[in-house]
Amino acid sequence: MKPQGGRTFAHELLGRIEAIAALGPAPAVAAVHLPLAAEEGSRESEFCGVELDDGSIGLSFVLLGDTFARLRRENPAESVRGMPALELARAYLDADPVRRTLGFAAVNAISQRFFRQAGYALDTASDSIGSLDPRPGERIGMVGLFGPLVPRIVGVGASLVVLELQAHLAGEHEGWRVTLDPAELAGCEKVLCTTTVLLNDTLDDVLTVVRAARWLALVGPGGGCVPDGLFARGVTLLGGTTIVDRDGFADAVARGEAWGRFARKYVIARDRYPGFDALAGALRH
Repeated sequence: MKPQGGRTFAHELLGRIEAIAALGPAPAVAAVHLPLAAEEGSRESEFCGVELDDGSIGLSFVLLGDTFARLRRENPAESVRGMPALELARAYLDADPVRRTLGFAAVNAISQRFFRQAGYALDTASDSIGSLDPRPGERIGMVGLFGPLVPRIVGVGASLVVLELQAHLAGEHEGWRVTLDPAELAGCEKVLCTTTVLLNDTLDDVLTVVRAARWLALVGPGGGCVPDGLFARGVTLLGGTTIVDRDGFADAVARGEAWGRFARKYVIARDRYPGFDALAGALRH
């Protein structure tokens, strides 16, 4: 699961975005959709969206460091409108967190457009975390706290360790614990991971620690990218969010309202995914 040939996942993913761009006319950025306020624990206020000129929208987490405050202050919508989407996507490799956030959203938007143009039907019927199926005695890991799942896991007699970045969250709870040490995930048979690791540059480190897991899912609205590099590194499932009503989504974000009804969660399972080459081939013919 380690980076292949010294390349990080981000570099590999951007390489696939470059390959998508080479398949046909490149889209431009049409808009940036920013939440009015950011509140941890509220999906609608934790993510921004980059929209392409064909209506495709990619999402990206905004609560890393001072990213949200800077996005509101700098208001990048005007500066990126009309920019080739690939140019913005390249900012995914930028050290600046604001540019990286917008770049990742553009990566996801281009991926969503690619899926649609290739005729790949996203599976919106399956439950992205339903296949976790905790069993008594299993050691289960989380990267980021998926709070509603905790009673379900500990209730069946499985053990749970949660990796968090915030020191004040660390500690023991009844039947589970929160740690700041990634090494404590070693030996977990199943791991559920937030897609924020795709943005904060921790993915490769996390995957190295959990390489023994037989079930490894990355789940979250930021999981809108092509998944080939993840599957090659041992991920078994990617759960993302696709926007199905562009106008409804844009209006809800502008009003600071919930936009979930204008989106659908979906699952891409490694054993049912046709692969990037097959999808690209569909576009060539």
